[in-house]
Parts: sequence; C-alpha cells; structure tokens
Amino acid sequence: MIRTQIYLTEEEKAGLESVALALGKKQSEIIRWAVDDLLARQVDGNRTKILDEIAGIWSAREDIPEIRTLRTGWKQRPIR
Repeated sequence: MIRTQIYLTEEEKAGLESVALALGKKQSEIIRWAVDDLLARQVDGNRTKILDEIAGIWSAREDIPEIRTLRTGWKQRPIR
C-alpha cells in the first residue's frame, strides 16, 4: 500500500469517525472502501457509455448473416 494524506472538513472527519465506530472499522479502511466504490462506479459508467456508443455499429453491414438464419442452421447440424 502507498501512504497518502488528505484534508477533510471538520464535518467530514466527524462523519468518518462515526461511520468507522459504528462499523467497528478503522478510518483508513472506510476511506479505502469509499475510494474503491467510487472507482468501481466510474468504470461501470464508462462501460455503459462505451456499449451505448458501439450498439448497432454493424447494423448496416450486408456481409453478416442475420442471427435468426444462423440459429436455424444450428438446429439442422447433425449430431456426431
């Protein structure tokens, strides 16, 4: 782990102490949990944005068979 320092307002510090006491955790654990949660939500938000941007990018292509046609072919394959 890397040690770092942060500045908190008095209200933030009091709230952090209260949450840590209520959960029986160290304040540093609560801070790491909050940072991890923020980063996870950021990644999920970016993933959703990327998926929205790429949705349908192949819709105009004519060289890719329709999925329904492909699925019909799957049912007709012989069993070995």
